[in-house]
Formats: sequence, C-alpha cells, structure tokens
Amino acid sequence: MEENKIDVSVVVPLLNEEESLPELVEWINKVFVAENINGDLYLIDDGSTDNSWNIIVELKKKFEWIHGIQFQRNYGKSAALQVGFQAAEGEVVITMDADLQDSPDEIPELRRMILEENYDIVSGWKEKRYDPLSKTIPTKIYNAATTALSGIKLHDMNCGLKAYRKNVVKAIEVYGEMHRYIPVIAKWNGFAKIGEKPVQHRARKYGTTKFGLERFINGFLDLMSITFVSRFKKAPMHFFGLLGTLSFMSGTLAALWLLCEKVYLSINRLPIKREVVEQPLFYLALTAVIIGCQMFMTGFIAEMVSLNQPNRNDYGIKGRI
Repeated sequence: MEENKIDVSVVVPLLNEEESLPELVEWINKVFVAENINGDLYLIDDGSTDNSWNIIVELKKKFEWIHGIQFQRNYGKSAALQVGFQAAEGEVVITMDADLQDSPDEIPELRRMILEENYDIVSGWKEKRYDPLSKTIPTKIYNAATTALSGIKLHDMNCGLKAYRKNVVKAIEVYGEMHRYIPVIAKWNGFAKIGEKPVQHRARKYGTTKFGLERFINGFLDLMSITFVSRFKKAPMHFFGLLGTLSFMSGTLAALWLLCEKVYLSINRLPIKREVVEQPLFYLALTAVIIGCQMFMTGFIAEMVSLNQPNRNDYGIKGRI
C-alpha cells in the first residue's frame, strides 16, 4: 500500500451541530485508532449560524486529519455532500450525519463490505429508529415509491450512513436535494452492485431535527426529476419528441377525418349539418397540432441546452482548512 494513502474518508455535512461535533470527532478517532485505519474526516459546514465553524477550527488543531469546508450560506445537504465527494481521497468514502444518531462503530464493517465484497455502495438500514412519525412515515413512502421506479430494493434509501467506492463518488453528481436518491443516481451511472447493512440508530442527543414538512413534497418532486433526468438527460428529444409526435399526429388525423367527412358528404350530395370550423373536434385537433409542435421544439431546445450545461455545483465557500 502506498505511503500515506487514505483508506477511509468520512464526509459529514452539518448545520448547527456545535454540541455534537467534539464527541463525534473523538468517537471517529477512537475507531480509526482501534482499527488501524489511515483515515480523514471532511466536516462540511452548511451555513451554520451557531459556533460550529469555530469548533471545527479548534478540532483541526488537535486532529490533523480533519478537513473543514464552510459555506457562505445554507445550500442544503446535497451541496455539502457534493463538495465533500469532490474533496475526498479515501479508497472508501463514508457519509454520516453529525447529530450522533449514526454510529462511527459501523465504519470498519462498511469498509470491509466495499473492499472485500466488492460493493459499489453499501447503504445503512436503521431497523430500529428513534425518529418522530413525521420523519419515519414519509421515509417509508419514499422507499416504496423509489423501489417501484428504480428497482433498487433498500429498506432505508434515505439513511445518511452509507459507504461508497471512491470511483462512485467521483462519477456521480448530487445537486438540489438529490441526496435522498444517491443509490438511484449511482445505478443509472452504471454502479449496480448496491448492498445494505443493518446499522445502529441512536436517539438524538443534542439539538433538534432539521426535517421539515416541505421535504415531504420536495421528496416526490426530486424523485420525478431524477427519474426524468437520468433517463433522458443525454437525449431529451426522446421524451419531448415522442410526446410531440403523438400529439401532432393525433391532431392531424382528427383534422383529416373532418375534411374527409366533408368531402364524402359533398360528393354524395348529403346535407352538411355543420362546417368543419364549427365543430369542437376541429379545435381539439388544432390544439393537439400546436402542442405537438411546441413539444418538439422543447425537445430540440433541451438537446441544445444539454450540450452546454452550466456547472450546477459552484457554491460560495467562506473558509477551508
């Protein structure tokens, strides 16, 4: 093994966790020492308004293997994970929350499953949870919906305690609030060996949960978004073009039907009850043709935009140690 090569990088996004940080870092250090792991820790301060950053600076003085990144403002957990993934150099990258509900004692086994059982991702499964119903019920719904759409069978898709092979985190892009669906993103990027490990879940010791009701709605929107983007990001015309073609053809066929009907009645000298433009079907057909053209043009524009995508993951960083 190369000298100073990092075995495990632990990435911890945090927001106002000043009370739990010292205990968390000491616990991780204890695991590193006991298991002889050459590891490092990335603490990503997502715009905390308490004393979290100052505590990270003090902890860095004691533990050289700590890296701290401070955002200018709160960007969200996905942004923190993305920046942590970009910085991490460990052969195995492990994510966990900063609130002490995830146990660092799980690190050695998660590492072993990645290196020895050759998983691309190992997701934690909190068999016994200490979260309120407002958090556990949406999680169950998300898990069921995600399994149905992605085919990935995990009991706890949104568990913050996960392990990744290094090439996985370097290949995927996490933005918005897509952190809930990292296994889905990874699978659609070709990393299909995804495992699961029952992990200890602890009751929150300090502070309050950052879970809000808005995440219930955002979760479904994110699932729809990642499903669409993953399948049609490279070829949006396949989606918009198909819908546009179907709409255009149905409108055209309806208009032709009306015209053929009028011609037939005229040839056979039968009474024409209403002119073509007086029939509701004519306006429905016209609308379908217009929508079809718009959908097709949307697909064309999306194709052009996809060739010149701006960098989604530029975040204002206030400090770095």
